[in-house]
Amino acid sequence: MAEVALQPRRISVLQSSARRLFSGSSVSPCRFKRLALSAVALAILLSGTACRERQTGAPNSSASAEKTIENKGSDTLVNLALAWAEEYMRKNPEVRISVTGGGSGTGITALINGTAQIANASREMKEEEIRAARANGIEPKEIVVARDAIAIVVNPSNPVGSLTMQQISDIYTGKITNWRELGGENRPIVLLSRESNSGTYVYVLENVIRMGNPKSRLLFSPDTLLMPSSEGISTEVRQNPNAIGYDGLGYVTPDQKVVAVARDSSSPFVLPSIETVNDGSYPISRPLYMYTAGEPEGQVKSFLDYLLGPGQKQVSKLGFVPLR
Repeated sequence: MAEVALQPRRISVLQSSARRLFSGSSVSPCRFKRLALSAVALAILLSGTACRERQTGAPNSSASAEKTIENKGSDTLVNLALAWAEEYMRKNPEVRISVTGGGSGTGITALINGTAQIANASREMKEEEIRAARANGIEPKEIVVARDAIAIVVNPSNPVGSLTMQQISDIYTGKITNWRELGGENRPIVLLSRESNSGTYVYVLENVIRMGNPKSRLLFSPDTLLMPSSEGISTEVRQNPNAIGYDGLGYVTPDQKVVAVARDSSSPFVLPSIETVNDGSYPISRPLYMYTAGEPEGQVKSFLDYLLGPGQKQVSKLGFVPLR
């Protein structure tokens, strides 16, 4: 417990106040002294309580609690969300925003359970997630906050520099297992993917492996290595000359080789960029979402208004595609 030193002058003021309070009454001198000392003790206790609140940063009102925003979910969005939060808190120092990753599914679960005010997601909420939210009295509100291209990446030493969507699907389902089948060296293909709670995993499964066909039941090959983060894929691709992976454009590093992708064998091969996402020529792009529990209000609404407005300047700085 922090020690609180009360200055002699303040004690004197308290004693004087006590004299005024009890002047003209029948309080005995001994009892007066005890009352005065009690007043000093009470002042010390209150000062100590205030000091502890300042030291721990513990909120002392519901208004303080309302100024804390828990923002959780997509690892694709986490760096962008952190940049938004840092800039917003600089301009609004009374607000605290806690940003954590863990995957889109993790963030959506936190929103449903009431432990996050904003869920970051690189995919849309699933029907079963929406039903679970409604069962908890939550009507999810979807907000598109940016756009992203998913880059197909290989080791820089790999001579393969272009793939069609069908070839990527065949690689990840295990139909194509050797780089020689694609014009590369006689080496086995090492498959890298995000884990299944990742929104990027879900997007690649539905839109790349299954080629957008809702009736398809194709799955990732059981030989696929599931990585816990985008950084995990980047590290493995950098170290393994046989690896292939996918990542949000904002996570691509110079020590990875980005593969040009064509919609089909008769279409041009296109590299991902802000321009090719905007003109629609790059075939693997998607919106990025934030979800709230109903219509956003208070500081949550103010934060979202910021990131949809002036905060869009941060989007292209981090390799994502702004809304305008």
